[in-house]
Amino acid sequence: MAGGWARDGAVNEQIEASIADELARLKARRTATGESRTHCAECEEPIPEARRIALPGVKLCIDCMQERDSAAQARGGINRRGSKDSQLK
Repeated sequence: MAGGWARDGAVNEQIEASIADELARLKARRTATGESRTHCAECEEPIPEARRIALPGVKLCIDCMQERDSAAQARGGINRRGSKDSQLK
């Protein structure tokens, strides 16, 4: 398929790279580091010991974490890997 100045497979590479970036961002967000808190950072409810053991560095109780995960987050609509054709428009 003709892609202007792009070589064959460049579009698929862009899509795969975007997916890999998003997965890395989500994994980094999920990974907690440091000492686990005994009480939630937001609501001050006790965090069960089993959760603290399972997720080292946990800062939020289950309810607060679910609330944070379900909140819609606006993301930039910029294609950082745009081709030269899309940058010229």
